[in-house]
Amino acid sequence: MNNKNVSIVMYHYTRDLRHSRYPEIKGYDIKLFRKQMEFFKTNCNVVQMEEIMEAINCGENLPENAVLLTFDDGYIDNFTFAFPILEEFGFQGSFFIPGKTFTTHQLLDVNKIHYILASADIKKLVVDIKKKMDFYRGSEFDYPSTAELWNQYAVDGRFDDKNTIFVKRILQTVLPEKLRNQISSDLFEKYVGVTEEQLAYELYMTPEQIRTLKKHGMYIGIHGYDHYWLGNLSKEKMQEDITKALDVMDEFIDRKEWVMNYPYGNFNSDVLEFIEKEGACIGLTTEVRIAEIRKDPVLQLPRLDCNDFPPKSENYKKWRK
Repeated sequence: MNNKNVSIVMYHYTRDLRHSRYPEIKGYDIKLFRKQMEFFKTNCNVVQMEEIMEAINCGENLPENAVLLTFDDGYIDNFTFAFPILEEFGFQGSFFIPGKTFTTHQLLDVNKIHYILASADIKKLVVDIKKKMDFYRGSEFDYPSTAELWNQYAVDGRFDDKNTIFVKRILQTVLPEKLRNQISSDLFEKYVGVTEEQLAYELYMTPEQIRTLKKHGMYIGIHGYDHYWLGNLSKEKMQEDITKALDVMDEFIDRKEWVMNYPYGNFNSDVLEFIEKEGACIGLTTEVRIAEIRKDPVLQLPRLDCNDFPPKSENYKKWRK
């Protein structure tokens, strides 16, 4: 059969949530992960990244109900919990690792926010952030009124309520970067209970672990260096971030044919033009649907979330044709 469709599945944290220090983190529990692998083994055909490249480059067909497994952000729990189960089932995972996580051992802003959200009462957190926004406005920093930003960004998402979306957007991209960093660090210190350095060393994979994944047939790709919203950066800063990522990931990738996974799913035409020039052959977004290799631009392939499949839900059926 002439099949070019693939469900590209996105994972972040994979861990034993109940017994972890932060059980409220938005992760995928490892018991459910095993059940999901059983579902894929019985009902789907888990393919490798190289098969997607063949389908793109040579017109090769994919098996029916093809599924590609992708893991964002380089978390150590992907290595300790997900990787052994992938090995057991004979599945390849594709791991997209921000360069900063294993080179300077600094906590990414995205993770500061995740752990603040996992540790704080969301309503108190929103009050704290609004107070800080009001305090800092007009001195060194200039941005719209808190009410205006609330009305713009407090909207329910697919998996988060409006309070959580507001916190994420304000601290990820809306406020000036220097102020976002300051407020995130203040809130982290107030709510999380460990230092940023301690958590960074606990949270991310080491170079040795990344090397082991590659040795065992897993695919390693690019996820930026600093996990920025690349489409929001100046052209120069965007190019600097991606170049830095390519340099520190050089051991794990083929510089002539590599895969880009856009942090936050964020990119623009400058990003697409630059990564293509630098050798990217596939780009992964966070647009929600099944990828159609014959139709979709190869640098803008959509993905589904792990929560769209059993045992969590059967949302994936909405996009199956």
